[in-house]
Amino acid sequence: MSRAEDLWERLVRAALRRERIGTDALGRPVGGIAGYVPSSLANNRDIDAILRAADEIQDEDPNVSRILCEHAYSLAQNLDPNSEGRGVLQFKTGLMSVIKQKLAKRDGGVIDRSQDIARLQEFYKLYREKNNVDKLREEEIKLRESGTFSGNLGELERKTVKRKRVFATLKVLGSVLEQLTKEIPEELKRLIESDAAMTEDLVAYNIIPLDASTITNAIVAFPEVQAAAKALKYFPGLPNLPVDFPVPATRNADMLDFLQFVFGFQKDNVSNQREHIVHLLANEQSRLRIPDETEPILDEAAVQRVFLKSLENYIKWCSYLNIQPVWSNLESVSKEKKLLFLSLYFLIWGEASNIRFIPECLCYIFHHMVREMDEILRQQIVQPANSCNSENGVSFLDKVVTPLYEVVAAEAGNNENGRAPHSAWRNYDDFNEYFWSLHCFELSWPWRRNSSFFQKPKPRAKYLLRTAGSQRRGKTSFVEHRTFLHLYHSFHRLWIFLVMMFQGLTIFAFNGENFNSKTLREVLSLGPTFVVMKFFESILDVIMMYGAYYTTRRVAVSRIFLRFVWFCSASIFICFLYVKALQEESKQNSNPVIFRLYVIIIGIYAGIQFFISFLMRIPACHHLTNQCDHWPIIRFLKWMRQERYYVGRGMYERTSDFLKYMLFWLIVLSAKFAFAYFLLIKPLVEPTQIIVGMTDNLVYSWHDLVSKNNHNALTVASLWAPVICIYLLDIHIFYTVISAIYGFLLGARDRLGEIRSLEAVHRLFEEFPGAFMNTLHIPLRDRISGSASSDVLENRKIDAARFSPFWNEIIKNLREEDYITYQEMELLLMPKNSGNLPLVQWPLFLLASKIFLAKDIAVEITQSRESQDELWERISRDDYMKYAVEESYHALEFILTEILEGEGKMWVERVYGDIQASIEKRSIQDDFQLNKLHLVISRVTALMGILKGSETPELQKGAIKAVQDLYDVVRSDFLSVIMREHCETWNVLSEAWSQGRLFTDLKWPRNNELKTQIRRLHALLTIKESASNIPKNIEARRRLEFFTNSLFMGMPEAKPVREMLSFSVFTPYYSEIVLYSMAELQKKNEDGISILFYLQKIFPDEWKNFLARIGRDENAMDTELFDSPSDILELRFWASYRGQTLARTVRGMMYYRKALMLQSYLERATAGDMESAISSNDATDTGGFDLSPEARAQADLKFTYVVTCQIYGKQKEDQKPEAADIALLMQRNEALRVAFIDEVETLKDGKVQREFYSKLVKADINGKDKEIYSIKLPGNPKLGEGKPENQNHAIVFTRGNAVQTIDMNQDNYFEEALKMRNLLEEFHRDHGIHPPTILGVREHVFTGSVSSLASFMSNQETSFVTLGQRVLANPLKVRMHYGHPDVFDRVFHITRGGISKASRVINISEDIYAGFNSTLRQGNITHHEYIQVGKGRDVGLNQIALFEGKVAGGNGEQVLSRDVYRLGQLFDFFRMMSFYFTTVGYYFCTMLTVLTVYIFLYGKAYLALSGVGEEIQVRSDILQNTALSAALNAQFLFQIGIFTAVPMILGFILEQGFLRAIVSFVTMQLQLCSVFFTFSLGTRTHYFGRTILHGGARYHATGRGFVVRHIKFSENYRLYSRSHFVKGLEVVLLLVVYLAYGYNEGGALSYILLTVSSWYMALSWLFAPYLFNPSAFEWQKTVEDFRDWTNWLLYRGGIGVKGEESWEAWWDEELAHIRTLKGRILETILSLRFFIFQYGIVYKLDIQKSNTSLAIYGFSWIVLAVLMVLFKVFTFSQKISVNFQLLLRFVQGVSFLLALAGLAVAVVFTDLSVPDIFACILAFVPTGWGILSIAAAWKPLMKKLGLWKSIRSIARLYDAGMGMLIFIPIALFSWFPFVSTFQTRLMFNQAFSRGLEISLILAGNNPNTGI
Repeated sequence: MSRAEDLWERLVRAALRRERIGTDALGRPVGGIAGYVPSSLANNRDIDAILRAADEIQDEDPNVSRILCEHAYSLAQNLDPNSEGRGVLQFKTGLMSVIKQKLAKRDGGVIDRSQDIARLQEFYKLYREKNNVDKLREEEIKLRESGTFSGNLGELERKTVKRKRVFATLKVLGSVLEQLTKEIPEELKRLIESDAAMTEDLVAYNIIPLDASTITNAIVAFPEVQAAAKALKYFPGLPNLPVDFPVPATRNADMLDFLQFVFGFQKDNVSNQREHIVHLLANEQSRLRIPDETEPILDEAAVQRVFLKSLENYIKWCSYLNIQPVWSNLESVSKEKKLLFLSLYFLIWGEASNIRFIPECLCYIFHHMVREMDEILRQQIVQPANSCNSENGVSFLDKVVTPLYEVVAAEAGNNENGRAPHSAWRNYDDFNEYFWSLHCFELSWPWRRNSSFFQKPKPRAKYLLRTAGSQRRGKTSFVEHRTFLHLYHSFHRLWIFLVMMFQGLTIFAFNGENFNSKTLREVLSLGPTFVVMKFFESILDVIMMYGAYYTTRRVAVSRIFLRFVWFCSASIFICFLYVKALQEESKQNSNPVIFRLYVIIIGIYAGIQFFISFLMRIPACHHLTNQCDHWPIIRFLKWMRQERYYVGRGMYERTSDFLKYMLFWLIVLSAKFAFAYFLLIKPLVEPTQIIVGMTDNLVYSWHDLVSKNNHNALTVASLWAPVICIYLLDIHIFYTVISAIYGFLLGARDRLGEIRSLEAVHRLFEEFPGAFMNTLHIPLRDRISGSASSDVLENRKIDAARFSPFWNEIIKNLREEDYITYQEMELLLMPKNSGNLPLVQWPLFLLASKIFLAKDIAVEITQSRESQDELWERISRDDYMKYAVEESYHALEFILTEILEGEGKMWVERVYGDIQASIEKRSIQDDFQLNKLHLVISRVTALMGILKGSETPELQKGAIKAVQDLYDVVRSDFLSVIMREHCETWNVLSEAWSQGRLFTDLKWPRNNELKTQIRRLHALLTIKESASNIPKNIEARRRLEFFTNSLFMGMPEAKPVREMLSFSVFTPYYSEIVLYSMAELQKKNEDGISILFYLQKIFPDEWKNFLARIGRDENAMDTELFDSPSDILELRFWASYRGQTLARTVRGMMYYRKALMLQSYLERATAGDMESAISSNDATDTGGFDLSPEARAQADLKFTYVVTCQIYGKQKEDQKPEAADIALLMQRNEALRVAFIDEVETLKDGKVQREFYSKLVKADINGKDKEIYSIKLPGNPKLGEGKPENQNHAIVFTRGNAVQTIDMNQDNYFEEALKMRNLLEEFHRDHGIHPPTILGVREHVFTGSVSSLASFMSNQETSFVTLGQRVLANPLKVRMHYGHPDVFDRVFHITRGGISKASRVINISEDIYAGFNSTLRQGNITHHEYIQVGKGRDVGLNQIALFEGKVAGGNGEQVLSRDVYRLGQLFDFFRMMSFYFTTVGYYFCTMLTVLTVYIFLYGKAYLALSGVGEEIQVRSDILQNTALSAALNAQFLFQIGIFTAVPMILGFILEQGFLRAIVSFVTMQLQLCSVFFTFSLGTRTHYFGRTILHGGARYHATGRGFVVRHIKFSENYRLYSRSHFVKGLEVVLLLVVYLAYGYNEGGALSYILLTVSSWYMALSWLFAPYLFNPSAFEWQKTVEDFRDWTNWLLYRGGIGVKGEESWEAWWDEELAHIRTLKGRILETILSLRFFIFQYGIVYKLDIQKSNTSLAIYGFSWIVLAVLMVLFKVFTFSQKISVNFQLLLRFVQGVSFLLALAGLAVAVVFTDLSVPDIFACILAFVPTGWGILSIAAAWKPLMKKLGLWKSIRSIARLYDAGMGMLIFIPIALFSWFPFVSTFQTRLMFNQAFSRGLEISLILAGNNPNTGI
């Protein structure tokens, strides 16, 4: 055979047997035919199994392997003859190629296929014999029954895996034989059947193997699991199933089989829910009691709890609609019937797909299906249900779910990928709220498909909004119109309160602070204000409901119009009365009857309002109002005040909680109104009165249109406007400060930050075991019984013995993670404390060098002749010195006693007896030569050094010699006198010594305890250097400090693992990095830096530890690692564990399982004999805990980890590296489950159709994917936002009482995982009226060390997730769900719509809606800080800006949402304020901060350009005002992030200490954090405002890599041009205008003081992206950036060109958000502000003198038009002018000369001056921008008029100009090399402080040639 054929054969063989190779050179699992059977082949599981068996036996018998491959091919051919399914043709071709290679025998012989069956039969027998099948099971059972864990667990594991592999192969061989022939010899047939029976535990299962009995999984042996499974069995009331209904032989039919037959649920859905229900019941039972092992029966109470929890929402739904649940009396429902209802509900839920987002629809379906089932039960004849039956069989999916899905999908398809208005289509909430009224029963059962509910909308035409009722059904009960008015509509009580307080304070101030009858009359004007504002709210009710009138309940619509009529009438009546009362007052001697009537009416109305508020809002009175509901008048008043929804009822807190947050807000409001009155309102009273009084003689320098004859209204407005803005936002400032102080005090109360340094860890270490036992260990009986010193010591030993295995496992994990060295690990490990020493043994790092210090003290005492008491007192000052001395003393005695016999042992006992006697007599310094102690120590050290080695004859002699030396030193040097009373003993010893037989029979130490003691004593006597700074790694320190600190914090008592709540961890994943490949690690950026090199420099100590762990020298070249596939794999994981990768997240979350296994393993003895077992090694021995079957089974019953990798199926088909990496993670983590959506193409009626399946897989024994469940979906599940839809499809595979949502940029730590069972107990703790439904968890941001930006973001985030959320949860009671890692009450949420919302765009911040939904449904969200989870954050400015933009846009959408509206309406007043200022109000206040600058500057520009400012200032010094200063100072402090920093600083002080906090804060300021915060302010303002005005919020994939690369100028310009640069230049323009034309009496200093905050903001917005850009000021980079920017600017673009490539394409993208008529009008109105510049400046020109005629302004427009024409001439299109080049150039030249000449003539012969020319530029530039903005808003119209190209040319010119203005300063600074050095230091200061080589990284000077 040719060489080519030989190579091909080898290649095919390698592909086929890739599993035996395992991985490729880079450590990834290799792909091949078997792993990629297309999912479109319906029987692909069988084909896959056959091909895997072919892989397995390829080397043993290639012929049989070929037979299997051919059979697999024939199966594929039969399933899809025409290869129409996706991927089938490629699969068949590949498989055929493999078969052909097998046929091409090397000897060229012909294969006789007639012998295939005989070959197969023969091979079956040979394979059995070779693998000794009959003994395999026998050996395994023996091992399992032996009961010993630590010794043979690894062997057991290997036997199990081998057996599974062998039987899996035999099963395939047998099934292929049976399919190929019916004529199998009887003997072989019996063998095949018996072997098949041995493969029952190869049936795919998730956690509990219910469909297959197994001996390998201990979980089925648990009595609670057996009881739960038995409870689901058939009961007498159920009619029997047909005989042919398939039920596995390993179990009997149960009630879920009955439901499957009746309603047509999918098989895998039934299997999934069977396990789910058994899991829930078993865990609930284990919390009550462990059932009797002989006859396990499930308690009624366990069923009742699960039943009520799961169907609570259904029960509430029935109660709300006043309908009878499907049971008439719950108490009379039997246990079996409850389980039947429960099973039916979960089967409906499990197959509902997207309809799970519509929870009340599930209640409706359940309600009718139970009734249908009851009818079948009454008839006692099992038959398919009518609702699910059709010609094609019975199917719940097709008949119940699909009709709903289709209408939801049709509406979702009509949203134009999120671009359509929310009001134009029904979202999930609209569908759900239809089921909140009895109208839903019009849908009937089975579905009435012609109902308007099922009416599908017609596809919307582009740019056309069709809203006609005939074409679509309207919204339900709420319409998300895009307007800022939602802020008023949702929070009208806040705005009414603020306006009325402002009005009242202003009236009081204007009346000279006198409270007389005049003031009272004016204060009573608050009445009309209130009713008018309420009337405005009722108008908004009417407007906001537009689009839902036809579909909303008539009662709700009636209420809206009734309220409208009521407040309309009330406002007219109250205003009329008040006006009449004022007129009455003005008349002389009139009787104030109307005024009295007005006061009475206002008083009665206010009294009723307050009374109803009191009854409805104060918790204590809430029950009373509910009891009064039967009074029609009360019911009517409540209904008028507030619409009644299904959600939002009972949202009150207990009185004590209410009083707490009310008091909090009273303090905030007191501070706010004191500031507002004394610093904002009062100082403006006099200036306002003066300005209003200047009526006749004010001279305006322009043509005034408004103010002149109107009391100078605009001047007054310009004075008050910024003050009003600050009045509206200062409440947030005071909230921030007071909440920070309160949060600080709460943290201090909770004992946060008590251990904040290694010194504290050292100092308090001896308290840790006791604290651990009190918090993290299950309670032990009689632990604290005696008070005697011996009892205390025994208790401390018990505590230490229990604590040590956990502490040691934490330390070992730190070593495995490469945070500490092996030497540090040895020093940190704690002895077991299970030995015979009468003391507690502490880790060596506490005792290191203490012996030498004690020896020195002893010598000093001897020399100074002090007493023994003084010696012991000095040693005891340091506890650990005392412990070191005591331990050395007792350990030496123990060791010598153990190794010596006869006279040697007698000598030890005698010396120790003498020492003890001396101690008792207090004469040790007299009886012993303590100054010779060093000689004793040296001899003991030498002896221990010998004894710790392995026994050899030489060492045996050496040990005897060492003991003899010790004896000699003790006798000759150490003992002062020979004690007379024991002279006989000493004589015996002397005789033995002289005869040379003393110490000759030395026993070499062999037992582990003795060896450990010898090694430890040797270490105690040899480690001289101090170990006080161990561990050195900062992260290891932080983790140990936090963990030990948390031991002293309050947390619930730990339950035994068996009784704890079960939980899942749930991680959504799309296509992010799973595991860095070697290519990614070695790929260099433009600076020549690879990720691997970067990580080596950022984490140098961890890199050295890694090399030590894999057995490499720390100076090894990287290329040396590449020789070993295992080292490469370890390297990839090491790098991935330092990035934000899925591998890091999976490792962290799997620590939960490891922690549970350890806890379960150490609890395996019963609580009764734990104490008695303390002395045995077994009680605290952790060897092999992770291999114990019982511990693993217990952990699996309590913990599940599901990663929902949405497109994993597609990644596998495309053979993407991510798929291989995910498969590798499953292989390394047996408990990891991966859920994904599989898209399958099938043929139906000759057409290819796509089907979608939700699948769950795990790794099988061969390391391949093993499909556990495959549930068909009604269609593509992605109808809404991607992440929540991804979570929703996989939520059915989670298990347990709780689910922790973890994002894929998170991490976890073993020591924190130990606390999870404590945290879960919080669900049963008292946290208020409502039990907790979400437990908030603290986060540690681990990306803070990368750069200064990363640290700003990290500190900001840490401040929020700790101190901020601490206050939100307590006392404010408004903490929501802000993402991850919160722990949800799983059953509560899955029965109420899930753990997030998914409607397109409106739910883009999907996580927070889980919090909204939980709160509205009477949930309670708490926050806990004794446990933490790691979290990664964005680290580059662009990443941060995109993230903040996404969050701000999400908040903009929240403003429009029904959830925020309802929370704003239904919370009591104080909780509503808490909610507002911590969600959308924060962003509104942020926007107001920026608007304050604009309003102030436009006000100043008005005063300057109109000339009024100078006039007023000259006459009266009123503009330099206290109020204005206070307003601007408050704005500036908010702007630069001072109020963001206050919580940060207090958090630092609490957790780091005062000094470190101050240093951190000062460092941040020096790193220009205020520039960053100012810049962030602009980001949030832009995206929040734009989202509310125009929409366009979308998910930004920020990317979470390591950012040290230089960002190009053009990239920054594209990202920030509209959000920051344009606005920054506008502020600069305003400041220049104010500088040029404003009047400042104080000169330059006055101007600077007044405008410093505005300049700071403008410059921050313009230059921050370049200031925080690595290498921004390097000259070479600057040159490259300029070239790149000009190329981008001038590239014309075209079809398919992206915005990154062309300015034109980018400009079109920037205008895409303006789509609606309302949006165009709003943009036009906002753009009008740019015309004020021209209007004002033209009247300031020297040429016009004092003329204020409008003609001047008109003439300026003519000049502008001429300039436009000139511009058009110079930019005339080259394409048109190709034949007129000469003429065009002539015209351009003449035009240019004429323009210059005209300008010169005007300067010479008129009053036009050179400054006037610059003034004209200042005037025309903003006007041009204004015209451009308006034209861009009306883009379609401009295109029709043919003006678009000209507008685009002008826009390009503007962008070029703006870019140059920003670029020039950067270029100037780039000339100076020191600027770049300073900037690098500024950005990477943390890195420098840790001795890192960032400068080397940025320079690209890479010394590692191997990279």
